[in-house]
Amino acid sequence: MPVFKTPFNGYSVKFSPFYESRIAVATAQNFGILGNGRIHVLDLPPSPSSPFTEVASFDTADGVYDLTWSESHDSLLIAAIADGSVKIYDLSLPPTANPIRSLQEHTREVQSVDYNPVRRDSFISSSWDDSVKLWTLDRPTSVRTFHEHAYCVYSAVWNPRHADVFASASGDCTLRIWDVREPGSTMVIAAHDLEILSCDWNKYDDCCIATASVDKTVRVWDVRTYRTPLAVLSGHGYAVRKLKFSPHARSFLVSCSYDMTVCAWDYMVEDALIGRYDHHTEFAVGVDMSVLVEGLMASTGWDELVYVWQHGTDPRAV
Repeated sequence: MPVFKTPFNGYSVKFSPFYESRIAVATAQNFGILGNGRIHVLDLPPSPSSPFTEVASFDTADGVYDLTWSESHDSLLIAAIADGSVKIYDLSLPPTANPIRSLQEHTREVQSVDYNPVRRDSFISSSWDDSVKLWTLDRPTSVRTFHEHAYCVYSAVWNPRHADVFASASGDCTLRIWDVREPGSTMVIAAHDLEILSCDWNKYDDCCIATASVDKTVRVWDVRTYRTPLAVLSGHGYAVRKLKFSPHARSFLVSCSYDMTVCAWDYMVEDALIGRYDHHTEFAVGVDMSVLVEGLMASTGWDELVYVWQHGTDPRAV
């Protein structure tokens, strides 16, 4: 598969839920510390030897830390920005008409955004201001703010089966489960002794969730019996930055780390580490798996490169 070189450092990559060859990439200048950002929307080439096609790009005054595709409109993209804003882009409109909305409520950097895959009318954002906010496309202000974490909320993700349930992972070392119909969190799991940087729900078991931490491990939990994890996945040499459960296999997940690798895991087998990809030359900070093409993976990192490859093949192979 081809490789795409971004002008800035990669932060996040997401496959479109509508087009099997389309990805969006979030980038930030100067490793996201200070400077501009850019969103790239790319189409994979029909043959591996051809280059990516850049469908659109959007420049931002501050770094872009994450993005999520709308589950209801194939042209809508929502971005988490370092200035505390959440911006909505419409690919069907010219660049000068974008963003179509800028939602400015968070008081610190926005680290993650996730679109509701069940109800398809709302999304959540998480921020370094220790909060998670719930939004709908038709409202200029947030529907609700969830403020229980004691430190940065690095990740917030919707449950794939329950429209009102989401999880949040924080630097306060806790994973919290929320139901938007309830006044506060419904569960608090002290999942790691060090900061939790990412979480994701199992797509086949709505009670199963994984967390990734600065402690170099990925842990898999059953929220019904959360005193001890179902599995502790060790293999990364540094903090695990992001993880993603497979949309196609119950026990398969991928993670990326500051050790510059992407690891593939099957948490239900004894030797859980089933693949390690060392194609990045700087921190690997973004990873995703395609909903539409089984085994298709993407990653990006601070080496300013975006890779897309089939699990089991070399990401660098053309």
